This record gives sequence, C-alpha cells and structure tokens, in this order.
Amino acid sequence: MDCIFCKIAEGTIPSNKVYEDERIIAFYDLNPQAKVHVLVIPKLHIACADEINADNSGEIAYIFEKIPQIARKAGITNGYRIISNCGDDGCQSVKHLHFHIIGGEKLSEKMA
Repeated sequence: MDCIFCKIAEGTIPSNKVYEDERIIAFYDLNPQAKVHVLVIPKLHIACADEINADNSGEIAYIFEKIPQIARKAGITNGYRIISNCGDDGCQSVKHLHFHIIGGEKLSEKMA
C-alpha cells in the first residue's frame, strides 16, 4: 500500500506532530486553511467514513475523545471546526480517514 498517511503513522515520513499515542497521530497540515490546522488520523488504515464499521468504529470514538486535548495542545482555546472529507466528490485528497481540526481564529459561517 502506498498511503502517505500510513507512512506518517509508521514514522517513515516526518510530520510536525501535535500528538501521538499507540492508536492515533495528529500533525499540522502542510496547506493550512485557518490559523491553526491539524490533521488527526487513526494509525489503522481506514480509507474514509464509508469504511467505518463495528470492527473499527472504536478507533473513531477514540479520536473524538482525544480531539479536545489535541485542540488545546495546538493552542485552540475558543472553539474549532472538525471536518472529514469522503470520496472524490467530497474532495478527499488522501484515501486514509482523517479529521481536520481548524481554528485559532473566528471561522467563516460558510462551510464551502
């Protein structure tokens, strides 16, 4: 498999980490869409939300349990947005489930 996020999770490609443990890794996005833009990925390869099932949904719950801690560690103190793109029409550029945490400033009310 030639997944860039799997390689980041393995440590074979460097990233600017915000948080890491045995199940997830969070790192700053190379093309930030806000003052603070962090990506959170499960180390387990799941292509996108379409592949979440009873066997792997615990990984997603774990990410959402950790997101507040990750946001604080990244310096986000007054709210944030969580985004996950799925599939080509959803503009998913890396086919490994990931969640964007954006904040650090007042965000637009527009989602697109």
